[in-house]
Amino acid sequence: MDEKEIMGLFENEKEAQDVLQESRKRIDEIDNDLVNLISERTSLARDIVLAKVFLGMEIYDKSREDQVHAKVRKLAEDLNIDNDILSDIMDMLTTLSKNRQREILEE
Repeated sequence: MDEKEIMGLFENEKEAQDVLQESRKRIDEIDNDLVNLISERTSLARDIVLAKVFLGMEIYDKSREDQVHAKVRKLAEDLNIDNDILSDIMDMLTTLSKNRQREILEE
């Protein structure tokens, strides 16, 4: 999209400012939701690690992480999101979970 096409998207500066402010407001709401979901995801670490210990499993479960990454690759493709970045985010989330599982075992 070139600058001329972009300039034709808004009637005036106020409209562009309103769109910018509303978009930023919605991003803030989504960020809050994301943090809450990450917290909820991480809170499941207790159940997971206790079940793993009972089952004689290690904290690191390569097959499960492979499943997660395969699912994320498909979602990234379907939603036209950069797979490498999304994969990095999932790596961070799984690291957060594994770290929490280790903490629980040390309690």
